[in-house]
Amino acid sequence: MGAAARFSSGWATTRWVLAVFFFWSLISLSCAIGLPASRQKLEVQRHLKRLNKPAVKTITSPDGDIIDCVHISHQPAFDHPFLKDHKIQMRPSTQPEGIYDENVIFSEKKERTNPITQLWHMNGRCPEGTIPIRRTKKDDVLRASSVKRYGKKKHRSFPKPRSADPDLINESGHQHAIAYVEGDKYYGAKATINVWEPKIQQANEFSLSQIWVLGGSFGEDLNSIEAGWQNMHDFQVSPDLYGDNNTRLFTYWTSDAYQATGCYNLLCSGFIQINSEIAMGASISPISAYRSSQYDISILVWKDPKEGNWWMQFSNDYVLGYWPSFLFSYLADSASMIEWGGEVVNSESDGRHTSTEMGSGRFPEDGFSKSSYFRNIQVVDSSNNLKAPKGLGTFTEQSNCYDVQTGSNDDWGHYFYFGGPGRNPNCP
Repeated sequence: MGAAARFSSGWATTRWVLAVFFFWSLISLSCAIGLPASRQKLEVQRHLKRLNKPAVKTITSPDGDIIDCVHISHQPAFDHPFLKDHKIQMRPSTQPEGIYDENVIFSEKKERTNPITQLWHMNGRCPEGTIPIRRTKKDDVLRASSVKRYGKKKHRSFPKPRSADPDLINESGHQHAIAYVEGDKYYGAKATINVWEPKIQQANEFSLSQIWVLGGSFGEDLNSIEAGWQNMHDFQVSPDLYGDNNTRLFTYWTSDAYQATGCYNLLCSGFIQINSEIAMGASISPISAYRSSQYDISILVWKDPKEGNWWMQFSNDYVLGYWPSFLFSYLADSASMIEWGGEVVNSESDGRHTSTEMGSGRFPEDGFSKSSYFRNIQVVDSSNNLKAPKGLGTFTEQSNCYDVQTGSNDDWGHYFYFGGPGRNPNCP
């Protein structure tokens, strides 16, 4: 056989071998790419099964939420190993004394506010013996950075008044306008919070108004119980929660500064709900409008002096449930700081301050029906009495972007207006 023939035959064989190798490489690569996707799908399915318990009844809300009425003893809290044999505390042993009468007619007609509810109530209610749980959908979990982080905040998303290093507070882009007390032992907090639907500039930003009940340092051991309303542009601090722009009731807890413990609402084992009428994470309706009707929600968080659990009440009518004391270290005893106010994420994506609004998007000086407020703010003392806060301080990172102003009167007790538009000529 000539050299040319041998070369031609050899090259043909080589090409055949390369073709086979390339073919099997493609198959191997496809399998390698497919495995993580398949594994993720299985992981998501397992997580959804853990969160979405069998329903006695299902209600579809006008905003698209699905509310499952789940038997009270089957809720996610009881997946916790320490709660396997837990006897549900169906009511607190006592409630704090001195609660403001929220049904009082304000002396000034212009400052009357209106009752509030949740959207899903339009299409039904859950039966006694069950609790309403907003169903988690596959897309909710897939929006998260990981299944493990679904329903959790990022680290360092807490306001630290009078920090010596302001950059440290805002390293994650979080900005605040709050009132706070510290320097004593606190056993709860209460406030009535004006509800709005602030404009959110972009995905991964949010705006909320809440109460923080805090214990420990602002390091890795922070204990926090939080409750209020939040609004986001499809995303939240954990970029996955709701997938819409509705204003929603929420709770959060952590015992290690948002690292491994805690979650929003009922998205992990922790909070034990006893109420059949209010769904954590569900939309609040109606909301306030500029120079028009004002709506607000009343939230009370307090420590049961007998059992030691931390309870939450929504409005005057709904005791929602409790966080068992064993979840916490410092808060197993008491809180060392209470904060009330607003928080936004400022991502500065284009090198400028975000235009995400806090509260109503107006500065405090605009006043009632224009600015957002907290009214009748109180703390619970060691005798289980609601008291006016002593030494109320205020804090904001950039008052030309978001601000806070306190006051007091006979109707609203201690109150403050807060918020702002974010980016403006004085906040570039």
